Amino acid sequence: MTHHRLPCVLAVVLALSGTLAQAENADKSKPMNIEADSLRYDDARQVSVFTGKVVITKGSIVIRGQQVEVRQDAQGNQFGIVTASSTEPAFFRQKREGVDEYIEGEAQTIEYDSKADTVRFVQKAQLRRFRGATLADQISGATIVYDNTKDLFTVDGGVRQGSVGSGRVRAMLTPKPDGTAPSTPGANLRPTTSLPGASQ
Repeated sequence: MTHHRLPCVLAVVLALSGTLAQAENADKSKPMNIEADSLRYDDARQVSVFTGKVVITKGSIVIRGQQVEVRQDAQGNQFGIVTASSTEPAFFRQKREGVDEYIEGEAQTIEYDSKADTVRFVQKAQLRRFRGATLADQISGATIVYDNTKDLFTVDGGVRQGSVGSGRVRAMLTPKPDGTAPSTPGANLRPTTSLPGASQ
């Protein structure tokens, strides 16, 4: 990786009680319900491809896209690739554990991995946190990876040959209301040289 890319790649570490916390713990054990216009199932690959206004719910998780490819391993872990339509981005939403707050994001492609407990937003990516119905935080970049197990957000601005995006990471972070501020530090920003799951 060249040095000019480093300022455009940020790891956003968010403390549990600071800005973002773990997603709803019960979601992993909930069944995945899917609605779509059509379904193609590949028994050899154990892959289901849903097409046309796809809506997925799994506990508090809501996923929407034009096409969703779903695979499940022998241990019951579920993996999904959500593709946007020509007019609407792919969409992901999940409740935070124990509070009236939600994480939601959109991109041209969303990759969901229940085993690693990560969501990857690729191309024109945006991630938002709502307190109730009020927007609290918003982050945008070329690629965003949300690692729930580590409470880690990695945002890539996308400055490289053939990339799509402005090459800048943008964030709007709102402090917690008076009287509820945690004693732990807030968000820390530190450079990283690669995104989780990205090819080297």
